[in-house]
Amino acid sequence: GRHPVSRALDLGISSIVLLVLSPVMLVVAVLIRLEGGGPVIYRQERVGREGQVFEMLKFRTMVPGSDPVGVGTIVTREDDRVTRVGRWLRRTSLDELPNLVNVIQGDMALVGPRPTIPAQVADYTTRQHGRHAVRPGITGWAQVQGRAGIPWEERIELDVWYVEHRSLALDVRILAKTTWLVIN
Repeated sequence: GRHPVSRALDLGISSIVLLVLSPVMLVVAVLIRLEGGGPVIYRQERVGREGQVFEMLKFRTMVPGSDPVGVGTIVTREDDRVTRVGRWLRRTSLDELPNLVNVIQGDMALVGPRPTIPAQVADYTTRQHGRHAVRPGITGWAQVQGRAGIPWEERIELDVWYVEHRSLALDVRILAKTTWLVIN
């Protein structure tokens, strides 16, 4: 598992961010509803620690009922199914804010490998399954490498490296870099 200090930090930081950003989240929820009704929150099954499946929460960025088709289908901002509000949410990463609820529930951590969908996990090698030794994260080592479109295998390799080398110092570095990337 994780160091108890890390879990306490996850809970503390997530709670504070949710509290501080709750007015923003309320505005986002209203904008999503105004743009075409449908649910505000998008729930998707993802694979977490020890291979446990959980429901990851995000703000809905696509028209209602448009689940991505096919394994590993990357939805771009230009996709017709992405709403106007959705494009803005994706660009600002605000669509991920409900992940903080997953952190409080214990399904996710602030830092760790991004959780993937069960269909992708089905093809993992034993080594790649190593990324499930920890809670998945809102952000992670692969996310802060500064290159968009890192090949899938390379991303998993970065996740495995993270699991093997994780520390509080590394987590703090990743959080700092993520904050920098989001505000710039």
